[in-house]
Amino acid sequence: MASSSNDRRQGRPTSSRPPASGSRERASRVPKAQLGEVAYLEVVTVNETGAFLDWGHPRDVLLPFGEQRFRPTPGKRVLVRLYEDQQGRPVASQKLDRFVQDEATGLAPGEEVELIVADATDLGYKVVVNHRYWGLLYRDDVTRPLRRGQRTQGYVKRVRDDGRLDLSLLPPGPARLDVVGEQILKALRESGGYLPLSDSSDAAVIKARLGVSKNAFKQAIGRLYKQRLIVIEAHGIRLVPGATADPT
Repeated sequence: MASSSNDRRQGRPTSSRPPASGSRERASRVPKAQLGEVAYLEVVTVNETGAFLDWGHPRDVLLPFGEQRFRPTPGKRVLVRLYEDQQGRPVASQKLDRFVQDEATGLAPGEEVELIVADATDLGYKVVVNHRYWGLLYRDDVTRPLRRGQRTQGYVKRVRDDGRLDLSLLPPGPARLDVVGEQILKALRESGGYLPLSDSSDAAVIKARLGVSKNAFKQAIGRLYKQRLIVIEAHGIRLVPGATADPT
């Protein structure tokens, strides 16, 4: 017990669980994050050194008090950046702005990137891109519910003049309409072959039902109609009997 107390006083990342049983339990698990990454991790315990987070490694990683934005409690999750301190020890920080840059370099429109959801905003979601840059994921380009800390793939929609990134969950070009078309066909099959959605439907109704913008919906049903997969009626769209192929 003496060595454990010394470790905590010196700021060494130690697990609050019994070393033997805790290490065996952790050793067989897949790591949840690595150094240099942003991750949403569970708080295991809090003591006089700081908070200790489960990152899927044999020993919990320390979130020092000086790297906290608020005092976390056990069982809650926090969004952190993992790095090595001056002594080469793995530690975590909630102060993401020290590590995540506003101005992105080396990325181009249409490029696929990894996203980690940070916060919801009026326009959509503030996300971390490739663990290095801040970006904005517009609400109109969000095709499914998102939660804080969630990892997902996305695409660079635009690189602004100041280097900031606008993002989308939908791929660019024709591939974007393929994804929307697949969602429409899936919704049609789940609803018995008919959806009361058309060119005249309110954009909010389309967004709520399918998770896509009205413009993307209109373009996608036009492609599905040409592919003879749907029939466009006055107040909705209907699946052609026997249509099973995905749009290509």
